[in-house]
Amino acid sequence: MSFRRLLAVCVLSGVVAPAMAGEILVSAAASLTNAFKDLAAQYQAAHPDTKVLTTFGASDVVLRQITEGAPADVFASADQKAMDKAAAAQAIDPASRVDFVRNEVVLVVPADNPRAIRSLKDLSKPDVKRIALGNPASVPVGRYTQAALEKAGAWDTVKAREILGQNVRQVLSYVERGEVDAGFVFATDAALMKDRVRVVQAVQTPTPVVYPIALVKRDGRAPQAADFLKYVISPEGQAVLARYGFAKP
Repeated sequence: MSFRRLLAVCVLSGVVAPAMAGEILVSAAASLTNAFKDLAAQYQAAHPDTKVLTTFGASDVVLRQITEGAPADVFASADQKAMDKAAAAQAIDPASRVDFVRNEVVLVVPADNPRAIRSLKDLSKPDVKRIALGNPASVPVGRYTQAALEKAGAWDTVKAREILGQNVRQVLSYVERGEVDAGFVFATDAALMKDRVRVVQAVQTPTPVVYPIALVKRDGRAPQAADFLKYVISPEGQAVLARYGFAKP
């Protein structure tokens, strides 16, 4: 089987094949999917001899893949907890760790908002039966959501109606298809579906929604990985991220 065919099979199965010379492997949070694909394309345009391969998922899941041996050169997480786990597992170069974007959690409903939900208080209405959120055990947006709802005194209400998503994009999909009455996602994800979902409230989180990025510590790490990380935090990279709604940390 050719490498390209093997790579395609691995990507479809959620496994990343070892990098070839001139390739950078970037593993990132699901909420970064669109922005990082754009970053990869722009970086490649400026560096024709380098290819940036990307894989996305819930931050904890991506980290687990890395610690179990899946090759990666750069890890970008949607929260500090996942990156702290990476540091504790000695999976990253701690000196390379840097916060690079900021986001926020929002309460969203289907565009037609059939339950007339306008705020967190409406989630306790009898006709609200299903509320989607990321699984707090493995999904940063779920952890942010739980902490925010506990502070607001609304966690028990949501917990009784929870539909757990395995990443933020799955939660967004539940809402835009009308499979749930409401959901909690990042503002940047909601913006991608502004014709299918409606933001009804920004949710105040106890800790800021700040994303860190770092180089993965492994033998054979792509020498260009550090340059790609520098590009992400450069004015050019930040301009790309800003187009997708991310703010500076």
